[in-house]
Amino acid sequence: MNNYEAMFVIKPDLSEEEKKNLFKQIADGVTKNNGSVSSGAVWSEKRRLIFPIKKQQEGAYYLLNFQLPPQAINQINHAYKLNENILRVLITRL
Repeated sequence: MNNYEAMFVIKPDLSEEEKKNLFKQIADGVTKNNGSVSSGAVWSEKRRLIFPIKKQQEGAYYLLNFQLPPQAINQINHAYKLNENILRVLITRL
């Protein structure tokens, strides 16, 4: 099990209920692949992006710390990229 940190840029115009569901989906992606979530929090509510991503000028940032087997990283990264509410994801190993 390795320690990872993931930064998500999500659509800023989601309602509070949609954001809660999205954060739950993100955490469930880790736990379904035999991982555990250490912490997860909103890093920034709304920020202007340097360049448009998927025709969005702004994004909300979400930071997630988790532990996961190394072979499962590609699976969750692919699953996150398929979610239309996630504009961009960056996963780094700590």
